[in-house]
Amino acid sequence: MSQPIVNLHDTLLHLYQGGSLDQQQTVEIFESMMIGRVDVIQISSLLSLMASRMPTVDELVGAARVMRRHVIPIPTTISPDHLLDTAGTGGAPKTFNVSTVAAIVSAAGGVPTAKHGNRSRTGRGSAEVLHQLGVNIDAEPEVQAQCLDQVGICFCFAIHHHPATKYVVPVRRQLAFPTIFNLLGPLTNPAGASRQLMGIWDGKYGHLVAEALAQLGTINAMVVHAHDGLDELSISAPTRIWHVTDGQIKQSDVSPESVGLMPADLKSVTVNDLDDAAHRIRQILNGTEQGPPRDMVLMNSAAALLVGGLVKSLKDGVALAREIIDSGKAEETLEQLSEVSH
Repeated sequence: MSQPIVNLHDTLLHLYQGGSLDQQQTVEIFESMMIGRVDVIQISSLLSLMASRMPTVDELVGAARVMRRHVIPIPTTISPDHLLDTAGTGGAPKTFNVSTVAAIVSAAGGVPTAKHGNRSRTGRGSAEVLHQLGVNIDAEPEVQAQCLDQVGICFCFAIHHHPATKYVVPVRRQLAFPTIFNLLGPLTNPAGASRQLMGIWDGKYGHLVAEALAQLGTINAMVVHAHDGLDELSISAPTRIWHVTDGQIKQSDVSPESVGLMPADLKSVTVNDLDDAAHRIRQILNGTEQGPPRDMVLMNSAAALLVGGLVKSLKDGVALAREIIDSGKAEETLEQLSEVSH
């Protein structure tokens, strides 16, 4: 017997009049959405009204708690306190899947990494590029756990881990703008990763997301947005960082020069298509690419290694990332992930 549909009339009116939801209200409403008890028209209205202004921390945390409760988990024995994720929100200008390469480098360095990701509107998100590189992106959770245990990294394809969002996905596809779900994806890692490097498409969300991570119990996280618009640490402009440790948030800017790297034009780290992106990644990992794309990976890998607990500074992280790539460990890690994931 199906459960009755929840009527959000009063909630929608409250939001229309400029109100917001407290954490408990958000939990109750999003729980109803996740189990199919909200009409699609009201889902659309709710998401549209919430997208018309900045979400509150209560709304983001409440929605994330519901998403986490409904996620299909990875049965790993590795503690979430030690696990890293480099998933970002997407929606920013595209380079060549830098955060995906940073995940591989950090794993090769010894940070267990559960890379959460999805397809992209560009056709070359983390899912597409890893598939192109030979990884089985549709691996079952048990195989993902095996990848984590044996290789130190797995790929968590979002569409397989968040089945409860099936009631929301059709609505999101019809909306022509980002919704709160664009921020929620990176906050709901299937392995419960408590260490994160999270790029965001707009810097105005930086402190909000950092506060949400603090309330959700992150061990160590960096939320990043570059001044040139990238949702990752950039080598063409300074990057704003919101660093979350022990529930505290510290904001700073970092430039490529400050970590010993040469600045370069954004065009030098941009690729044309999926084949180009995969080829560039292979060149970086096998050592034949020594220019700006490699520097871009070094900078983002440095941040991943820092939040992963292996280094104390971004400059030290750059040096360690360089050693990991030059030793061949990163390329070997990708090969092993491809093998074990199948």
